[in-house]
Amino acid sequence: MNYLSATEALRLFRSRDLSPVELMTSVIDRADAVEPHVNALSERLFEEALAQAKQAERAYAPGGDPRPLEGLPVATKDEQPITGRIASDGSLAFTDQVALVTHPVIERIQAAGGIVHARTTTPEFCCAAFTHSKVWGVTRNPWNLDYSPGGSSGGSGAALASGTATLATGSDIGGSIRIPAANTGTVGYKPPYGRVPAMPPYNLDHYCHDGPMARTVADCALLQNVIAGPHPLDVVSLRPAVRLPERLGDVAGMRVAFAPNLGDWEIEPEVAANTAAVADALREAGAIVEEVEVGLRRADVMRAVFIHFGAIFGPMVARIPDQDLLTAYARAFVTDTRDAGDFLTGLELEADVYARIGPLLDDYDALICPTTGAPGLLAGEEYIDTKLTVNGVELDHYLGYALTPVFNIASRCPVLAVPSGRSSSGVPTGVQIVGRTYDDATVFHLGAALERVRPWSFQEALPDAR
Repeated sequence: MNYLSATEALRLFRSRDLSPVELMTSVIDRADAVEPHVNALSERLFEEALAQAKQAERAYAPGGDPRPLEGLPVATKDEQPITGRIASDGSLAFTDQVALVTHPVIERIQAAGGIVHARTTTPEFCCAAFTHSKVWGVTRNPWNLDYSPGGSSGGSGAALASGTATLATGSDIGGSIRIPAANTGTVGYKPPYGRVPAMPPYNLDHYCHDGPMARTVADCALLQNVIAGPHPLDVVSLRPAVRLPERLGDVAGMRVAFAPNLGDWEIEPEVAANTAAVADALREAGAIVEEVEVGLRRADVMRAVFIHFGAIFGPMVARIPDQDLLTAYARAFVTDTRDAGDFLTGLELEADVYARIGPLLDDYDALICPTTGAPGLLAGEEYIDTKLTVNGVELDHYLGYALTPVFNIASRCPVLAVPSGRSSSGVPTGVQIVGRTYDDATVFHLGAALERVRPWSFQEALPDAR
């Protein structure tokens, strides 16, 4: 029951073959069993969740009127505040800070009947592609506990993969939804900029995206349809609200560009093989898939990203009076990005990135490429003194193993991250399905078609804890 899809759970609720209380109880029992191993939940709201599940049961009784997410257990990323609850951002510097507002995404989930039964772990300030902090400790990957589930939405990915949530939320400023999705074999969506409302001041940062995470493409679409749309407090939130179709997967005749690499990223052979298998599966589904060269330089992308982070994230971290409270990786983040370059240079580098992506997407309906060049990062490792080696090459900075920041730069492109297979370590790998600017539906059609041809399972995630 813990790996029941959200869409199937809703069907069973409506037929009264399953109750929201039964599902919530199962999810809670699963969390009790696996959380000592995984540590994906920063806060448990189980008592309140069970009470809400009992209320949801009444909505499915004859004469009831269930809302779109009525009774579903939804784990929300701890970064997204809830009024009256601690808003630490994973930092010892803010463990006494209480949220005065609720994030628009959470407001909409609750208004749609979703039950926030837990909040999920992040790295400090969400400034890493792994998930551990001094506040919550190390979060581990359910597929192999020696590995991280990625970051910064690592807790959400790990909760989905370990069966302690039916749906989850994430946010993405450099790959923070897509990297955990790849590492945990789940589905994550980076909507185009402005599609999902966020909170100031980061709603004004075009790298920033809040979005859904799930175990299936249809579930991801279900949650996206709830959280998307304009919000009165977010000036960049788009009108009108765009809804994804319920029927997904028709890709016959679609032209898809297959990029084994976006340029000169290091790609492990296992990742390359799994990405090629996705291209073959989409051909089987009826799409026209052609291999292309994108021609980006990783060094240019990383410099643009560090300039951007150095202008926004770095100063935020640097403002904290007691730097000794911070993790080593948060302090290193400030140092790494401080002198990357001036803002104008960053904009010029960003323009060069889209000059490669835009014409390609004018010729093709979508682009597929790896999410990361290697299956995952080690749990608890900060990659400060130890360098990350990918495909036999030592990287200057560990984040250079991810191909995700390209599409924070090209932020108006929707990106659906889906599983591509598993590595020899047991850790999953993933691909990015990149659409034309603001063309959300196409990436979901391609994801659903891939899921149909190459279905994935969670039966080997934490088998000892079943």
